Amino acid sequence: MNKKLDPKNVELFLLDNPSFFESRESLVSELNFKHSSSSAASLLERQVKKLREEHKNLISMLSSFMETASTNESLFNKSKDLILKILDSKTRDEIVNTVEACFVKEFKVDKCCMKFFKGKQLDDIENTIGLSLHKGAIYCGSLSAEKTVTLFNDHKIESMVVAVLVLKNEICLLMLGSFERTKYLGDEDTTFIEYIRDVLEKKLTQ
Repeated sequence: MNKKLDPKNVELFLLDNPSFFESRESLVSELNFKHSSSSAASLLERQVKKLREEHKNLISMLSSFMETASTNESLFNKSKDLILKILDSKTRDEIVNTVEACFVKEFKVDKCCMKFFKGKQLDDIENTIGLSLHKGAIYCGSLSAEKTVTLFNDHKIESMVVAVLVLKNEICLLMLGSFERTKYLGDEDTTFIEYIRDVLEKKLTQ
């Protein structure tokens, strides 16, 4: 008398013996199951499909990593060139002109501004834009149209990065503006802008 096998026991047996089908190719070819689409497929076909999907996902991940690496390399080279130009600059005006021009030309930023504030000006700008302009602060995102115009004097700016430089008796705002609302959403990696800010801070306090 044939005893009906418990499916759970069969499953546990196959898990404990993953090589069971290696010498039983004819049996493998007879095994079928239904997909959610109700089409039958062999176990081998299912395994091949899964491997293909995993391979496709790995290729996609690799492509993404390579794209990120290429982008970071480009940012690094552009940042290095800008930093060297900053270090070679002799005056504040030369530094400001170099930075603003480089961000627009090389980094493809829609608008770059460097503005300096001290004393009552600093209090006024903090109250107007509603941001705490303390050492090390970097803000990414959007502000109201009125606050944006105060910073950039440009109605077309939709999103921005604002880096705070604390100098001897004043602060400087390094501001990058975009005409796209979604360009700077607040979750950007600010590593490169931090490097440039730190170099500027050091150079402008010499």
